[in-house]
Amino acid sequence: MDRIEKYIDELMEKSTPDRPIWNIEKILQGKKSTWDYIDGCMIKAILEMYAITKDKKYFEFADAFIDYKVKEDGSIEGYNVSELNIDNVNAGKTLFELYDLTGKEKYRKAIDLIYSQIEQMPRTKDGNFWHKNIYPNQVWLDGLYMCQPFYMEYETRFNDKKNYDDIFNQFAQVVKHMRDPKTGLYYHAYDSSREMFWCDKVTGLSQNFWLRALGWYSMALLDTLDKMDSSSGDDYETLKTVFVELMEAMLKYQDESGMWYQVVNLGGMEKNYLETSGSSIMAYALLKGVRLGFLPESYRENGKKAFQGICDKYLSTDEEGNLHLGGICLVAGLGGKAKRPGTFDYYMSEPVVNDDAKGVGPFLLAYTEMLRLEKN
Repeated sequence: MDRIEKYIDELMEKSTPDRPIWNIEKILQGKKSTWDYIDGCMIKAILEMYAITKDKKYFEFADAFIDYKVKEDGSIEGYNVSELNIDNVNAGKTLFELYDLTGKEKYRKAIDLIYSQIEQMPRTKDGNFWHKNIYPNQVWLDGLYMCQPFYMEYETRFNDKKNYDDIFNQFAQVVKHMRDPKTGLYYHAYDSSREMFWCDKVTGLSQNFWLRALGWYSMALLDTLDKMDSSSGDDYETLKTVFVELMEAMLKYQDESGMWYQVVNLGGMEKNYLETSGSSIMAYALLKGVRLGFLPESYRENGKKAFQGICDKYLSTDEEGNLHLGGICLVAGLGGKAKRPGTFDYYMSEPVVNDDAKGVGPFLLAYTEMLRLEKN
């Protein structure tokens, strides 16, 4: 356990708000980091480390990182509401916690700014937010994680729960359109207009079950439940059932190593590999789901096995003695400039990297759940 904390210390020491060492996409592009979901994942995890350890270095790092991006008037460097990109909401989750811890009024203003994007998001005819303005009529599983827990926390804390029904409907539509009844898994994306080259012209669905998308969706359900008023009756219970059924479905595909495959249901296929980010999210979702009383106690062992499996396979030391977390799919999506088709071969073709926050952040979240177990 100590070596994991040493690894996190190393990442923090080598990172600045402009050049975080864990944002591999920006490093490869030679660009400075702005306001994006990748840094949001990492800072959220570092704040969880503070919550469980009470070690001030985590809080101070997270506060300094976000403080650097947020101006006194609540505007955010590198963030533009009019881009209408659902990914950009994710980093806003850190603002609630930092506002509570610091009382900085600019954090409260920044929360309102990000909420103003939610109010403007274009929607499918069924009421789901588009993934991005540049991806019209498309719902991606990732987007539910990026936005809905923030939306729910805002409604619970600052808006008298006025839009709870909207949040429940967006999840209900995903269950209706994107869940595969045979496996209980969810397809990566859905085009409600059925116009995109990557979708089935009858169902509007993409072709495959991508691990990290299923992971993001698992966390979307779990973290949204965590931020809502549990006395919301049937809707709360329905959302909980959706989460439990997804965990049951995912456990059928857990490899003996404890991990999951990049394309979840095709573990035996050549080129398919055990992937770190999605497996880390599953470890976190299982452990936290048990802790919150949503999942049976027996699932805790599956969560621990997943975490241990990642450590055994992908946490390694280089010649200088530095730790690295490998096996992380850098990125995967559909359409766009690269004309990503969502085929099995496409998911195998994306780069696999070390130390990217899309893997390290969830791994760290799973680690905080392991620490909670130790404490108890």
